[in-house]
Amino acid sequence: MRKLIAAVTVAGATLVAGSALAADFPYYPPVIEIPDVDYGVQGSFYLRGSAAGNALWAKEVNHPRIVPSVFAIDGLGYGYSVGAGLGYETGTGLRVDVTADFLNNEGMQVTVPAGTVGPGGVSPGLAPGVHKLSLRSTVVLANAYYDFGFSSEGYGASGGAFGYVGAGAGVAFNDFITTGPAGSLPDTRAQNTSFAAAGMIGVGYDFGQVVADVGYRALYINNLDNKVATAPYSIANNWAHEVRGTVRYRFN
Repeated sequence: MRKLIAAVTVAGATLVAGSALAADFPYYPPVIEIPDVDYGVQGSFYLRGSAAGNALWAKEVNHPRIVPSVFAIDGLGYGYSVGAGLGYETGTGLRVDVTADFLNNEGMQVTVPAGTVGPGGVSPGLAPGVHKLSLRSTVVLANAYYDFGFSSEGYGASGGAFGYVGAGAGVAFNDFITTGPAGSLPDTRAQNTSFAAAGMIGVGYDFGQVVADVGYRALYINNLDNKVATAPYSIANNWAHEVRGTVRYRFN
């Protein structure tokens, strides 16, 4: 009987002590943090259209059949270009596209001095005075760009304002006409195909499905080569300096 009473007393004391101890430690349920789902970087295809104003310049024109044979170009040509393209952006700031542009330019000029002669006397078709160039080119380029945001959030053009740099390479299909002063031959027309390249820099704004930008493009056309027998000439290292606006439409 004494053992039973002692056991009951010990059990009661333990219960009271446990309740008092538990009251000193409030219970909080555990918080389980679930990480956000990482869907990875998502890219998208896009269509683009662009328009630009340009100024065309080259250092000199070479007439191999006359003396002197090299004349400094002393006047810029002015014109415009329009183009379209298809591209893909990776979502990391890098994007690539293929573009085709039609370039129109008028008025790049050279002044031929008096006394210029060729075989047998004054070169026919190259009378002294101002000679001007009219250029039509279809330029096809493969391009790569990097878009960088102006904030610390996200990559590239992830919304809002951004800047970009880019470069491209391809080919130009040139169609050009030269006109001269009185005494020159009638306007001469020629076509050639040349290596072309470009460097781009600019700023833009990402609206979501539509992205707009404006920037500078230096378009390089390696050579304009007129093989007309009466007055052959070539113009190397032609540069069209463009201010260009572009709109891109994302498919997804």
